[in-house]
Amino acid sequence: MKEIETVNAAGHILCHDITQIIPGKFKGARFKKGHIIRDEDIPVLISLGKEHVFVWENDGSIIHENDAARILLGLCCGDGLEHTEPSEGKIEMRAAHDGLLKIDTDGIYSLNRLGNICVSTIHPNTPVKAGDRICGMRVIPLAVKKELMDQARAVTDRPLINIIPYTKKRARIAVTGNEIKKGLIEDRFTQVLERKLAEYGVNIDEVVYTGDDDKYITDTVMSFAKAGTDMIFCTGGMSVDPDDKTPLAIRNTGAEIITYGAPVLPGAMILIAYLNGIPVAGLPGCVMYAGRTIFDLILPRIIADDRISSEDIMRLGVGGFCRGCDICTFPNCGFGK
Repeated sequence: MKEIETVNAAGHILCHDITQIIPGKFKGARFKKGHIIRDEDIPVLISLGKEHVFVWENDGSIIHENDAARILLGLCCGDGLEHTEPSEGKIEMRAAHDGLLKIDTDGIYSLNRLGNICVSTIHPNTPVKAGDRICGMRVIPLAVKKELMDQARAVTDRPLINIIPYTKKRARIAVTGNEIKKGLIEDRFTQVLERKLAEYGVNIDEVVYTGDDDKYITDTVMSFAKAGTDMIFCTGGMSVDPDDKTPLAIRNTGAEIITYGAPVLPGAMILIAYLNGIPVAGLPGCVMYAGRTIFDLILPRIIADDRISSEDIMRLGVGGFCRGCDICTFPNCGFGK
């Protein structure tokens, strides 16, 4: 930047905020950095005691912070996002609709490690709602070398941040346990699933009480898939106790087992599989009585048709311990992050 006389400043870009104080009425930036000085601004600047101002001197090799932020926006902003205009060099992105947040974390890291670049996001795989703030970006100095932004452009050829919208889904549930089938105890598991699924607009088409007969559970799951559904849940019977047959029953459908067990508490005994492309989950008892569990981590991904891998599950170990806070703020907390 360079210092020039205010009387000659028309057309130049201001490099710093200029504060105005009117006692008892106003104190703040009368002109913000990045403002293009107009002829009518000059008397005002002089009245504020600014006979000289610092303006941006562009020799073609540097990029102003607002323009650099727009370049970062182009690299980051994908589907399902809207954004603000640059303000003091910063742009923010917000969710345009409800959905599942997907972030190329390696790409964001590659941008930030270039130096003098700041791209800051919330955690990936977070369920978000329309209007939620997702990300902010800027460069650190007032202006950066054009070469730096060329390096940033080379990081990716597709947007690093997207929101997958939820679509209308339907579910079927197999409730295991002879004690429930015989009416000895009340089925409270289905009530919990109804509530959690309703958060995402999922309708339950069918609930079958299978008892602990593994062949009947297998046949029920296969009939669910044949009848047509978007997701299948089997409740209970998920421990390593020999009497618990749900994992065996799901395996016997021929489904692709993604994982039986997860480094997440509550929820370590979950089973996740895909049967002819349909997600099937064996849910441990903790889903019924704990406030938030691994089920809350995988459900948004299932509804967004974001296929879950065993690697995804193993990576949940760091952050996969729910602290059971007295006041739950999920998903705005560290669980699953």
